[in-house]
Amino acid sequence: MSRGRNLITDVAGIAVGNAHDARLASGVTVALFDAPAVASVAALGGAPGNRDTACLEPDATVEAVDAIVLSGGSGFGLDAAGGVQAWLRARGRGFAIRDALVPIVPQAIVFDLLNGGDKDWGLYPPYRELGHEACEAAGAEFALGTVGGGYGATTVDLKGGLGSASAVTPSGHTVGALVVVNAIGSAIVGEGPHFWAAPFEVDGEFGGLGLPADVARRSGRLAWKGGPQPATTIALVATDAGLTKSQAKRVAVQANDGLARALRLTHAPYDGDTVFCAATGRRPLGDAPAIALTEIGAVAADVLARAVARGVREATSLPFPECPPAWRDRFG
Repeated sequence: MSRGRNLITDVAGIAVGNAHDARLASGVTVALFDAPAVASVAALGGAPGNRDTACLEPDATVEAVDAIVLSGGSGFGLDAAGGVQAWLRARGRGFAIRDALVPIVPQAIVFDLLNGGDKDWGLYPPYRELGHEACEAAGAEFALGTVGGGYGATTVDLKGGLGSASAVTPSGHTVGALVVVNAIGSAIVGEGPHFWAAPFEVDGEFGGLGLPADVARRSGRLAWKGGPQPATTIALVATDAGLTKSQAKRVAVQANDGLARALRLTHAPYDGDTVFCAATGRRPLGDAPAIALTEIGAVAADVLARAVARGVREATSLPFPECPPAWRDRFG
């Protein structure tokens, strides 16, 4: 079941902030952790764009992260993590090496350079400043749709956006997802309006439409952005459970199934599909850790699928001919 705000911030110890530039048609979303969180990542797309993800592998030295960034801008957007690091360092946060503090801020980016916005930013792209601005805006409540890292996001047939959802596992752990939907494929069945994620919907959170009766016939249509145009859906799933890095890695792998449940298609050669998993450690796994961990991974996949549909349904269109219409423009 969903809980509280139905946002990733239902997981205790997380705040989310958004910043974007309407002329640029791009932006940044940051998840800030009250205390360093154990984290790992699984990138299953063929063209990921990431920063500092190697440190999240289970055999790497760094055990926890201070923030995770989901940004537009393709490779240029990787500057956003620098702005987040500056904000954290000013507040005494970071990995301590003698007198030096290095905030640990992994990041993933989406390709939104062809959505009609003005990308002629001069010598330096503005993502560092947008990252800092997103930190200033962080809190428990945040908007969905055409905001933050999802501002310039698109799918093959509809405007993409920022989505989020949450749930509680049978063992009582809270799980949340935060996603920038910039998919190479589609979140809707055929010509719509039904969402592929419909079987996982909770409390009519994206319209309660269910699946169409002729879903098998409609699923024969394969639509994607085509050609060498990167498209990426990037996400963070989080839990209040106490996980090791190896366990967080397993949850990140399981959570990628949520992308496959909500989008047709995923994990393609020009996809960058990347899913982070973070654990705030507020609640022990309990006496049956393998069972609790399996539940967390399964629920993370469901929650991520729901977040994808919410991000598309909440999006609003951009005033550029290159940008597809929003779901609400086509279906009300």
